[in-house]
Amino acid sequence: MDVATLGESMVAFRPSRPGRLADVPSFERGIGGAESNAACVLAAAGHSARWVSRVGADGFGDHLVETIGSWGVDVDAVRRDPDRPTGVYFRTAGDRATDAHEVAYYRAGSAASAMSARTVDTAALRACRVLHLSGITAALSGDCLELLRELTAPGPGRPLVSFDVNFRPALWPDADGPRVLLELARRADIVFVGDDEARAAWGLRGGRAVREALPEPGTVVVKQGAGGATAFERNAEWAVVTEDADGTDTHGTATHVAAPHVDVVAHVGAGDAFAAGFLSATLRGLPVRDRLRHGHLAAAAALTVPGDLAPPPARDHADRLAALDDAAWGRLRLGPGWTRTARRAEEEVRTP
Repeated sequence: MDVATLGESMVAFRPSRPGRLADVPSFERGIGGAESNAACVLAAAGHSARWVSRVGADGFGDHLVETIGSWGVDVDAVRRDPDRPTGVYFRTAGDRATDAHEVAYYRAGSAASAMSARTVDTAALRACRVLHLSGITAALSGDCLELLRELTAPGPGRPLVSFDVNFRPALWPDADGPRVLLELARRADIVFVGDDEARAAWGLRGGRAVREALPEPGTVVVKQGAGGATAFERNAEWAVVTEDADGTDTHGTATHVAAPHVDVVAHVGAGDAFAAGFLSATLRGLPVRDRLRHGHLAAAAALTVPGDLAPPPARDHADRLAALDDAAWGRLRLGPGWTRTARRAEEEVRTP
């Protein structure tokens, strides 16, 4: 496999109309899960991707496995738990990135919370080029945390480990969350973290402060939302200095790429898609500027749909947009349906 992922996916219910959860009469069913979202985007981008997890022996578990598999993701290593249910959650139509929303999770005691080295196929997780993990999994249970510690431990044959911090304060009722997430991030090879997450979890402000706290990973990507993203690279094999580099530090290069202008429909799933786009370009050996741009483009696909998951742009379309000069990239504006209007979008941004 190019990529293997581990994590909980849940059945997501999105309301049929705006309003409080108490007032919404019906919901549309979908799926949501940081790691399965990334696996789906990577598979849609043409990579071999595997999702490893546990789901209940119930209809919701069937729906998850069938839906994720329909994206081309290998789900053969997903296990059924006869005693624990599949997690579900409900949310309002409001933007989850603001305070104007409600989210109700029903995941306590879920099948995925029982993941451990004894209950998942660790060989399937290691048989890949990149193993993508998330801090959400570490918060599900003590067994889940120990599994992540085992998978991130250094040793012969370990795949490249990608770790998305995904700090969710509600999942960490005690004060251990930030410390645990820092520990796991320092054991990874590629780390994704939002600057807002770094402030909330570790009190760090600015990309360089994050890099200084994470000196071990070869690549640390600090996401600044609409402000773009910066990749700090230590590994000389991957370090590429471009005209977008904002300087160097003691750990290697720092490359910033602005985000394109996006007419946002909903923020859900954008971080997962960004990680998938960046990893896709990494697997293809593209330079760091293009990896960041592919991350932004995959995120823009997710930002312009109402659900948690959206197909990325076709590879040739994404490659053409990623190759735009800086001025044209700065004029790029992406709205709903943009992934289906490739040529027109490129002609517009190339025109001064």
